[in-house]
Amino acid sequence: MINFKKIIADKIAKTVDLSPEEIENYIEVPPNPEMGDYAFPCFRLAKTLKKSPQEIAAQIKEKMECGQEMQEVKIAGGYLNFFIKPLILVENVLKEIDEKQDKYGSSDCGNGKNILVEYSSPNIAKPFHIGHLRNTIIGNSLYKIYQFLGYHTIGINHLGDYGTQFGKLIEGYKKWGSEYDLDQNPIEELTKIYVRISDLCKEDETVLEAARENFRKLEEGDAFCIELWKKFREISLKEFQKIYHLLEVEFDSWKGESFYIDKIPEVEKRLQQAGVVTESEGAQIVDLEEKGLGVCIIRKADGSTIYAIRDLAAILYRVQEYDFDKCLYVVAYEQNLHFRQIFEVAHYLGLPEKCVKGLEHVRYGMTRLTTGKMSTREGTAVKVDDLLKEAISRVEKIIEEKNPEMPNKAEEAQKIGIGAVIFNNLCTNIIKDQLFDWDTALNFNGETGPYIQYVYVRTNSVLEKASQVPSMEEVDFALLTDQESLKVISNLYNFQDILKAVVDKNEPSLLARYLINLSQSYSNFYNENKIISDDENLTKARLYLTKTVGIVLKTGCSLLGIKMPNKM
Repeated sequence: MINFKKIIADKIAKTVDLSPEEIENYIEVPPNPEMGDYAFPCFRLAKTLKKSPQEIAAQIKEKMECGQEMQEVKIAGGYLNFFIKPLILVENVLKEIDEKQDKYGSSDCGNGKNILVEYSSPNIAKPFHIGHLRNTIIGNSLYKIYQFLGYHTIGINHLGDYGTQFGKLIEGYKKWGSEYDLDQNPIEELTKIYVRISDLCKEDETVLEAARENFRKLEEGDAFCIELWKKFREISLKEFQKIYHLLEVEFDSWKGESFYIDKIPEVEKRLQQAGVVTESEGAQIVDLEEKGLGVCIIRKADGSTIYAIRDLAAILYRVQEYDFDKCLYVVAYEQNLHFRQIFEVAHYLGLPEKCVKGLEHVRYGMTRLTTGKMSTREGTAVKVDDLLKEAISRVEKIIEEKNPEMPNKAEEAQKIGIGAVIFNNLCTNIIKDQLFDWDTALNFNGETGPYIQYVYVRTNSVLEKASQVPSMEEVDFALLTDQESLKVISNLYNFQDILKAVVDKNEPSLLARYLINLSQSYSNFYNENKIISDDENLTKARLYLTKTVGIVLKTGCSLLGIKMPNKM
């Protein structure tokens, strides 16, 4: 596909003392199509050239040749606005989509680069709460988009399957295990045991010490403790898989914290050799006070490990196993200090610099409900399986009211309900806290997942009504140079740039917003134009444009983890 930004950058570079690469980074897409297809902000050169942005814009325009791609270049304030020849844009986009189909927007820009994405990472023997749902959705979308752009991508579910909480759980199970039926609602039953033993630990120091002793035994390989731990892990994974199945999320690695226990001595050895480990109140620490990061505890005073060193052991293993270019940790922003600490300590492990630089914390905000009715009895967690089932149930009721004869209602309701939950988690910048509101998320007319799905179904409906969907060779490109068509085609053209921006910023909301914009531009096109008319050539052109919109909407939603329904 023609890279119009590069063409413009090359032309500008011939008139000023800047590299084409630097200029290309400055080029913007104006918020209003009437302002042009691309804009170059000349104020960025004002300090260097010692001229006003308006003078610089006039100077560049005078010296620059438009070439065969540009229809016009205009000056607006300190901006140079570039208008691409409509026919070239239309032909270029439609030919590219015709050639690549559902691979349109894909790239080989990531070839030869290894990207690890750690996401989901629920805690064993605890409910899969709504925070882990958001974590899973964000990580899954990043995993898919990196992969689509040619990166060798590895999805890691770093299970919280180790730590002192298991010492408590083992103690609770020893005391009251026979009172709880782990075959029915096992996570709820384990949670009840954990809450009960935690309360007792607060009241009785000897019980707390017994729990700590259980964890020490677990780390030392005690057969009884290991057997119970394996049981808790197995039943937890079985429950988690039900949620992953609903979301259609898969992982390449299920290595949790426990996997890295035997790698910890190597980490401690490297840190000792680096001379950065000191003792503080019996604990082993790395002092990061000078860097404003406090202290990173490596091993507690009682000799047990802490999750910081397990994360460091995971880094060491992943460098050796994958030689990664990036390792993304999709974890809530509350853990920001933890990751800043371990990324800093990782510099002392003697690892390749590219790997240490490639450690990134992808922070996200929390999700809240407008009502607490789906909280646990403590009111602190939301049951994800209930949330997903409730979303599906509500869509089923909407279908019964509006389209009771629709085929495959249960299957379509699942796609729409799950899609609504996924899109709600991705539609705004991920660092922001999310408010999940049923009426908003399931609105078929608002900026929601169901709205995008509805527009996609509309494209299919239009094509079904046509006697025959044309091939690209039958399309007269000149018939798609009207304003509404060009807005749609400009959106289609930007698809790959949006995907590249997602991985540059690790921000899947950019794709979610793009899909809304594409859906809205097609809706305007649909409302302003009669798609199937007496003009055969015009019908063919508009049908083909409709087909391409459906392809890109489906591809884009699949990269977010959203499936498209056949009917709505």
